[in-house]
Amino acid sequence: MEINEAMVIKRHEVDLTEILSALWRAKLLIVFISLVFSVAGVFYALSLPNVYRATAILAPVENEQGGMLSGLKSEFGGLAAMAGVNLGGGKSNKAGLALQILQSRAFLNAFVEKYNLKAKLLAAQSWDLPSNSIVYKEKLYDEKTGSWRREVKPPMQVEPNPQEVFEHVMKKNISVVEESDKGIVKLSASHYSPELAKFLVDHLVLEINQYMKQNDIAEAEAKIAYLQSTLQETVVADMQRIFYQLIEQQEQTKMLAKTQAQYVFKVIDPAIEPQKKDAPKRALICIGFSFFGFILVVAVVLFRHFVTNKAK
Repeated sequence: MEINEAMVIKRHEVDLTEILSALWRAKLLIVFISLVFSVAGVFYALSLPNVYRATAILAPVENEQGGMLSGLKSEFGGLAAMAGVNLGGGKSNKAGLALQILQSRAFLNAFVEKYNLKAKLLAAQSWDLPSNSIVYKEKLYDEKTGSWRREVKPPMQVEPNPQEVFEHVMKKNISVVEESDKGIVKLSASHYSPELAKFLVDHLVLEINQYMKQNDIAEAEAKIAYLQSTLQETVVADMQRIFYQLIEQQEQTKMLAKTQAQYVFKVIDPAIEPQKKDAPKRALICIGFSFFGFILVVAVVLFRHFVTNKAK
């Protein structure tokens, strides 16, 4: 019984010498196929346009407001609650909110529309260095007439819709990395044009600061209007004091918003126009093609040797 089991195991063992012998006999085929894949990898890598990345390092602007509210809440919290006024308290994470808005569909679509970037982002094919101009995909966009010509099936439309714009921008163009331990945010933009990559970073910072600034001004003005109307209706001295101080705080918010250019994020290291490409990694592409070709031809050779020949 033991002899039969040993014979079965020996019959199914793969001899390393046999493998090396089969590969050696097919060495010319292996070299040829590997060379073909290597050349194909070189041509493919060279056909890919350069992609440039611009990066800016940002730091949240500290919100120094709130001290007055904390004092008011501790002193008149109960009285204010009876009057229906919420004094709040605590610091709001304005920078965190700004980051979420920055990566939202509504904000990015409004940004693309404002600066007329839809074709430059979604229909770009490469960048022409001598003329410093973007080369567009002719099947998607007609640069002369400024019209889209892509072929799509319903319900898709010829011109990309807001969802397509958002997904493309977040996947291909914009990258936001928050390093909470260091208290910084890295905002990057990638594009075939290094000039446009820098433009995207600079104006995204500008627009998110402006967006948050306008929102805070509008909110402060609405609160001031409400507090002033409520102030006229109360005769309680302590409540009047609360309202006056709240109005003063909202006026301070408006003043800071109107005078502070870098409202939510301040630029620690501004973006520069990149001179070196960020992608594609042509050496890795060539190595990957060569490795894949080598593994493929080795697998085919061993399959033919151990399956086809043994069957015969």
